[in-house]
Amino acid sequence: MLDGNWRAVVDRGLVPIGRSLRRTGITADVVTTIGIVMATAAAVSIGLGYLRFGFLLLVLTGVPDALDGAVAKASGTASNRGAFFDSVADRLTDALLFGGVAWYLAGTSPGHIVMLPVAIMATAMLISYQRAKAESLGYDARGGLMERAERFIVLAFGLLFSEILVPVLWVMLALSLVTAGQRFVKVWRQAGITRDTPYQRRAARRRQLRTDRRAERRQRMATRRRSAARRH
Repeated sequence: MLDGNWRAVVDRGLVPIGRSLRRTGITADVVTTIGIVMATAAAVSIGLGYLRFGFLLLVLTGVPDALDGAVAKASGTASNRGAFFDSVADRLTDALLFGGVAWYLAGTSPGHIVMLPVAIMATAMLISYQRAKAESLGYDARGGLMERAERFIVLAFGLLFSEILVPVLWVMLALSLVTAGQRFVKVWRQAGITRDTPYQRRAARRRQLRTDRRAERRQRMATRRRSAARRH
């Protein structure tokens, strides 16, 4: 939700900061790596029970996550490699943070409640995959109630007020499932409308190429048969 409505505005506002960081020699990959390190520290702090400190580190984790794209654009080094690294780092960061929450719950809460952050993490991965797969097919799967920015905010709220951490996680899981459903329906409807997408054009070219090759093979075989018939 925030990603779709405010991402462009935030990116424009961060461009001057990105330029300043670039002048110091810091690259986008370095910023992304710092975010991974901060997320690791946050996960360890949460797992050890230092939730307020984990909250602070979680907030700091969001800073490089927001700045890496700005640095790449400011330096003119935005590339597919950088986008791939950033996407992988986002998934790793999510896994680290919710792994830290699961570690904390395993030591403080009885029963199977430890599976709650695991379920959130699995749903978050599903949401991410839906967007990646949809975009590879030429569709738009952005949007939903609980995207990555919302997960950060809600998790930060739960860490700040640790007494309601578990209820907050249940709310996060419910909204994440709703988001997964929203994205599925959105792409399903788009896929039901016949339109010319890059993926469909590539698939059509591949089908045409296979048809042309089969026709060429049949023509060569017919030519060989006629040549053999003349010799006999």
